[in-house]
Amino acid sequence: MAEPYGPPAAAQAPAPAEPVGAGAGQKAGLAQTMQEQFSFEKAFGGVRGVLESVVPVTVFSVVYGVTREVTPSAVAAVVPAVGLALWRLVAREPVTQAIGGLLGVGLGAFIAVRTGQAQTFFLPSIIKNAAWAAGFLVSILVRWPAIGLLLGFMLGEGSHWRTVPARMRAYVLATWLWFGLFAVRLAVQVPLYLADKPATLGVVNIALGVPLFALVLWGTWFLVHKVPAARPEGAEPLLHLPHLHHVHPQDGDAARDDEPSSPVVERPVPET
Repeated sequence: MAEPYGPPAAAQAPAPAEPVGAGAGQKAGLAQTMQEQFSFEKAFGGVRGVLESVVPVTVFSVVYGVTREVTPSAVAAVVPAVGLALWRLVAREPVTQAIGGLLGVGLGAFIAVRTGQAQTFFLPSIIKNAAWAAGFLVSILVRWPAIGLLLGFMLGEGSHWRTVPARMRAYVLATWLWFGLFAVRLAVQVPLYLADKPATLGVVNIALGVPLFALVLWGTWFLVHKVPAARPEGAEPLLHLPHLHHVHPQDGDAARDDEPSSPVVERPVPET
């Protein structure tokens, strides 16, 4: 299981955000926002990605609900995570997201067994969501929105997008979306964790995992594609994306972070 940002993995099919996993799927998922057509199937990571996100947590919640025993529930959650990772290995598919998810499930299971408290299985997820929320919020406050830093690198914009007001706004709004994702998860998870409701935590984690992550990815794609890319002259994206327009400041204009220059838009010449 793996959630969504960081070093781009644009060549891999994105995997969804997961309730307990690390951040590999979340990072790779941003590649979907660079495509001309958004695909919810790819945002989910396909059937296998959904299984990696849903099955371990579901198994933990069901087994604990029946047995009220932490250790069997934790072991039961790890088994499908291992099986799904091996499935990717056998199929010779990239296993980064699966391994990240396995580590996340394993860490949660270890903490739950050590403490004897079922709700601590979800502690890594809560800490991770708090860290991501804080990171995205800080990046907005210092006017270096995280989505701009990540997609700007992947699209060959560097930090040039900060000189184009429309592009800057798009990245700020997209970063707010991601902050909202993690803030909503925390608003639901923390009260349930403190109330010692592990079974309910498992259910809401599934609802706040794949569906919410895919929705935020779509929102990011929508915002980014409303505004032409702001690549400097001669810069090329990491992926060949001919549908992206190119924007650069007018010659002779001094671009400042707080007073961006007016952009000139170069649109591709229609084929005849």
